[in-house]
Amino acid sequence: MSLTADQAKVLLNASSLPSLNAEHPVTKRVIAAIPPDKIDYRPDDIVKSAIDLAWHIVTAENRFLDAVISGAFDLTPLPRPDSVRTPDDVNRWYSERFAKNIDRVTQLSGDQLVKIVDFRGLFQLPAVRYAQIGLNHSIHHRGQLSMYLRPMGAKVPSIYGESYDARVAREAGQKQA
Repeated sequence: MSLTADQAKVLLNASSLPSLNAEHPVTKRVIAAIPPDKIDYRPDDIVKSAIDLAWHIVTAENRFLDAVISGAFDLTPLPRPDSVRTPDDVNRWYSERFAKNIDRVTQLSGDQLVKIVDFRGLFQLPAVRYAQIGLNHSIHHRGQLSMYLRPMGAKVPSIYGESYDARVAREAGQKQA
């Protein structure tokens, strides 16, 4: 099924942008929950460390948004800069890029959104579809990162509804009042 330019604008404005904007603070909460002294935690030697998984989430999400904007994927590796050492640094980088990219995406024409974009020879889809695919990718890896938190001694933030840790904190606050 092909999309018209008008349909692509509706898809972007009624679904993709609201979803991206709703998930952004959730992703930031999960990243912020990584204890700064546990950034190198990994549950197994074959997986990314917590800080590297957080970096993967934020760079990939912005890479997908960049592809929507430019009409092509730039798959050049983006190593974590030495200046990005903490979860707060990751979130700061993420927020800056996200805000700029969302602003740029909202200004795209319907014709730009329906341009067919190749992803590694695997998919050839209208550009607008990659906004949701990128978000799905972020949510998938955010789930992985949230599973790192408790074993590293961190509290799990609320993601879709109140988490156990958020409930315990809320109930403790009510008892003190």
